[in-house]
Amino acid sequence: MNTVLDFEPIWSELLGQPEAVSQLRQAVANKDAGLQHAWLLTGPPGSGRSNAATAFAAALLCEKAGCGQCKSCRMVSSGSHPDVSVLATEKVIISIEEIRQLVAASHFGGSVGKYQIMIIEDADRMTERSSNVLLKALEEPPAGTIWLLCAPSEADMLATIRSRVRRVALKQPSTETVADLLVARDGIERSLAMQVAAEAQGHIGMALRLATSSDARARRKETLVSAMQIDSIPKAMATAERWLELAKKDAEAITQERDDQERADLLSTLGIPEGGTIPPGLRADIKALEEAQKRRATRSLRDGIDRILVDLMSLYRDVLTIQLAAESELVNQDLKSQLDEMASSTRSTETISKLEAMALARVRIGANVRDLMVLESLAIQLRRKV
Repeated sequence: MNTVLDFEPIWSELLGQPEAVSQLRQAVANKDAGLQHAWLLTGPPGSGRSNAATAFAAALLCEKAGCGQCKSCRMVSSGSHPDVSVLATEKVIISIEEIRQLVAASHFGGSVGKYQIMIIEDADRMTERSSNVLLKALEEPPAGTIWLLCAPSEADMLATIRSRVRRVALKQPSTETVADLLVARDGIERSLAMQVAAEAQGHIGMALRLATSSDARARRKETLVSAMQIDSIPKAMATAERWLELAKKDAEAITQERDDQERADLLSTLGIPEGGTIPPGLRADIKALEEAQKRRATRSLRDGIDRILVDLMSLYRDVLTIQLAAESELVNQDLKSQLDEMASSTRSTETISKLEAMALARVRIGANVRDLMVLESLAIQLRRKV
């Protein structure tokens, strides 16, 4: 089995991605013969799309093709390299103005190395107008400018953009691969590492969070157990409200610590002691930070709701796995007895219908339909007949 140890340090965060790493390393090795100016890195959440883009950028700018130790590699990894620009929006969508600013910056060329590298994380969050602005830059790229776009799938991008990029597909890391990393890197106990790796379904960041937060594990389990207990419309409505409450708690837990640190850092930079009076001339800086944090909170809540839907889908896929007697590992092994009971008391066609309802709910959340309305509709469709 390929592990992170098979590659140089710069690729160490790309778990279980030997094919993608090989493709990117080959491009670095042959860059003097000509390098594609635009790349699309795709893969499911947690597969390491952004890490792959960062590693690729570092390898292109490194004199040793990605040693991970030189000043250039360290600067790229820390986000401080002058020739690497990263657009990582904390809003629900990437605005046309953000793309225009990035396109404008792409014309300056490399200041230290040969390449100017532009990375767009979550490129699927671009609107069609934003995508068209980017398209013009891809059609006539300045010499030495390399675009790295990250998205869950090729289908998330305009066909015109897909036709102008070289594609690199990342896959979902196996449960064992993620668990190995948690044990080796983070010192997580093996049985817990295996449990959270399965529950996170290959999402490395989520697996680490579940491993290190008993509250996060408890919220996830409550979400699943409450879904199995819906037996009436009033219960469905109450459960939907609880799901939204859990998503908010999860979002707050993720963002609060970061918000507090950002505020403390800004106050320190401005020379204002904690609890001190903020001069009128500096209040605009504080307000700008607060507005940015509000946008991030909105996105974090949206991501939290989507995570609830993904967890619920894992629950009903487990039920379907049992109903079809498929030889596949269950995601939610700790709920095996409840899963067996659900599988025996319902038909596979009902389970498939519920999975389709969850997929539709994810689409509606992405389309900005009111959160509670989406969850209420889903909860009603998940109620059990008694």
